[in-house]
Amino acid sequence: MRLGLIGRSWAMVFAAGGFKVKLYDIAQQQLTGALENIRKQMKELEESGFLKGSLNAEKQLALISICTDLKAAVEGATFIQECTPENLELKKKIFAQLDLIVGDNVILSSSTSCLLPSKLFTGLKHVKQCIVSHPVNPPYFVPLVEIVPHPETDASTIERTYALMKKIGQSPVKLNREIEGFVLNRLQYAVISEAWRLVGEGVISPTDLDLVMSDGLGMRYAFIGPLETMHLNAEGSAFDQEKYSFAPDLADAFSSTPELLLFVLADLFKMLLSSETVLHQNC
Repeated sequence: MRLGLIGRSWAMVFAAGGFKVKLYDIAQQQLTGALENIRKQMKELEESGFLKGSLNAEKQLALISICTDLKAAVEGATFIQECTPENLELKKKIFAQLDLIVGDNVILSSSTSCLLPSKLFTGLKHVKQCIVSHPVNPPYFVPLVEIVPHPETDASTIERTYALMKKIGQSPVKLNREIEGFVLNRLQYAVISEAWRLVGEGVISPTDLDLVMSDGLGMRYAFIGPLETMHLNAEGSAFDQEKYSFAPDLADAFSSTPELLLFVLADLFKMLLSSETVLHQNC
């Protein structure tokens, strides 16, 4: 693990989960500064009552050590989380080095937000143990983690990573295959693209556009996703689909939406109704 904001936040998440953490960087000064930053954050979180985990700040800090030697840093590790900048060649270099020194039971995980696993891991001897665990910045406060496999990633690597993320209090989601942008950024950029269009065409001001999200959709989506929102609509999903899919202007603006909804609607109903049945049985 290397030591920008993401690396420090990951270290805090793993320590909060009770795991020993070794921070690696080639620069001792970076390590010293990172450890001091983590110490300060943990103390502040403890004082404000927001420290995660069952251990106090001092005990969590005692789980974190630093190292400038890569081989020594990964000795005894079962999970390695890479947090270098979004530079493909740099990341490939790091994973090539790790590939030479890790055993057959170590998971090699990347924090990349945009580089495909096939570009990062192809050709590595331990490719079956490689996976992307993409956090939302900062992972300590935003729990979602996108788990993205390489085409050759072993199923056990996916399941072990998922279980680990759950154990440390994150909210992992599994992608069945790699795709450009993963899922979070594809959804995010769809919203951003339409936001730019609406502002650029003079439909709404930038300030009011942001209010639509922060005081409207954002508040809804903080608790419930778009598909479940449709399902729980006052008139139901079918009404939502009919209202938006066949309105001529909206169909032109979102040309792919009607076909997509027609294809998935039946399966979506089955999935949501099944979830409701399980929920009612457990209540």
